Amino acid sequence: MKHIIIASTSTVYGGDYLAYILDDLNTFFNQANEILFIPYARPGGMSHDAYTEKARVAFTKINKSVKGIHTFENPTIAIKKAQAIFVGGGNTFVLLNQLCKNNLLPILKEVVTKGTPYLGTSAGSNICGLSIKTTNDMPIMYPPNFSALGFVPFNLNPHYIDPEPNSKHMGETRETRIQEFHGFNPQPVIGLREGSWLFVKGSSIVLKGTLSARVFEQNKTPYEVYPEAELNTIK
Repeated sequence: MKHIIIASTSTVYGGDYLAYILDDLNTFFNQANEILFIPYARPGGMSHDAYTEKARVAFTKINKSVKGIHTFENPTIAIKKAQAIFVGGGNTFVLLNQLCKNNLLPILKEVVTKGTPYLGTSAGSNICGLSIKTTNDMPIMYPPNFSALGFVPFNLNPHYIDPEPNSKHMGETRETRIQEFHGFNPQPVIGLREGSWLFVKGSSIVLKGTLSARVFEQNKTPYEVYPEAELNTIK
């Protein structure tokens, strides 16, 4: 049975890394002593070692150890044996490209579907949807395709930002870009605001945090869903 947290972000409003969700993660990872960290998204181009250390420091606060997948000789076996998995944020194209290069998508999907706890933030959340086509990231790498893990029956847009009515120039809004996506793609998109996450348990998908999320469906007016809403009917 799937056991997943799909979080919009790792850091809220200048707080410490993962601080806003650590209490929930302590419960979520209660059966795991060590977490396998996948640092492939490399925010700001930081090294795998530096990114893993950032995650390690955060998880020491809830008495969990962290080991980076890049330190294993065989990453497939690392995923198979993992007690729990955390895929961090950064650039979604870089992340997906590296997962494909190492042929890790099939095994990642298999173990998480069978119940290995999975935490994704930002890019690590984008790959939980049907495709990565609604990421906000620049395509600085070109993965073989844009298909993702499909843990939920829609796409994600982490870091969703509402239009600012008093702004004289914000460029294209997220809503405009998602509407453009729906000109060519039928799947719904969930706009996750900062500090929000989805809790997936089996077939249940529940919005968590204190903020609403915005739902975009092809040829329909976007609408809000609120904390504790069940989203498994959005397809």
